[in-house]
Amino acid sequence: MSGWEDLFLFPMPPSWVPGAAAGIVSLHLIQKLFFPYFWLDLRYLLKVLMYGLRVEMYRLQGRIVTVLDKFVKLAEKQPHKPFLVYEGKVHTYRDVDRRSNRVAQVFLQHGALKKGDTVAVLMSNEPDFIHVWFGLAKLGCVVAFLNFNVRSRSLLHCVSSCDPKMLVVGADLLGSLEEILPNLQKDISVWTMTKESTFPNVHTLLDKIEDASEVPVPVNQRSADNLKSSVLYIFTSGTTGLPKAAVISHMQVLKGAAGLWAFGATATDIIYITLPLYHSAASLLGIGGCIELGATCVLKKKFSASQFWSDCKKYNVTVIQYIGELCRYLCNQPV
Repeated sequence: MSGWEDLFLFPMPPSWVPGAAAGIVSLHLIQKLFFPYFWLDLRYLLKVLMYGLRVEMYRLQGRIVTVLDKFVKLAEKQPHKPFLVYEGKVHTYRDVDRRSNRVAQVFLQHGALKKGDTVAVLMSNEPDFIHVWFGLAKLGCVVAFLNFNVRSRSLLHCVSSCDPKMLVVGADLLGSLEEILPNLQKDISVWTMTKESTFPNVHTLLDKIEDASEVPVPVNQRSADNLKSSVLYIFTSGTTGLPKAAVISHMQVLKGAAGLWAFGATATDIIYITLPLYHSAASLLGIGGCIELGATCVLKKKFSASQFWSDCKKYNVTVIQYIGELCRYLCNQPV
């Protein structure tokens, strides 16, 4: 068979095919050169969109699932998995769930709160911050996280601006309480995370938690009617005036909690949180993110550049959180 006959058996492609192929190759080279992360970004965007669609589908179906609901489910599903590691002590998902039940039972028995009430929390990083937060949330309360670096007049402003029925103060922040106690509104019930109190008309919480029941409060206490309803107040730092409260809804908590998952973290990760829990990065993205993943959190009392990497090594940390100048402090540490 001659060469001419071969051409008839294998016809030439249309004239536009070489041009299209050259265009595709060119686009690929341009993408690699100028947009090297295009496909990773697209994958991330699609992941976030799918999460948003899932939440919206739950809403349309009347299935309101909050981050707290997810935590309670995890406490049933993986009760013995570490949820918090603090100063070497492990607190499992079940431990945190049961102790937060105790907090809820204390306030339920004292008739101090009802669903929808606001409670201000002035506590530094410690497991009981989370126990109090979750316990109040199980009663359907709105929790206001107070910045423990704010003192005197600014702190009093924060408390009064969120109009709380109650103020809960950590044992290491009684000095801040003493500064504002004489000027606090008389109808605000004050509780301290101690067994004894030297302040008049101030209730102690730690002793009552130890004697309280671990039985969960009724689910309808914490059930949300709407994902847009308020669940937290998180205050600005007050660098340009008095601090102002940002109102956080259940939907915003869900979005924040999805952050670590969206960036590829998994249930096997160990997340190191050194930021203050009154900050949304630590509470919503950090603690909420651990719940969304079903992961473990290593909680630090406060950030320490000198102890940071040794802590990461000690606890096998795989994910760290940072904001602002934190990385610069770490980079300036001696090798």
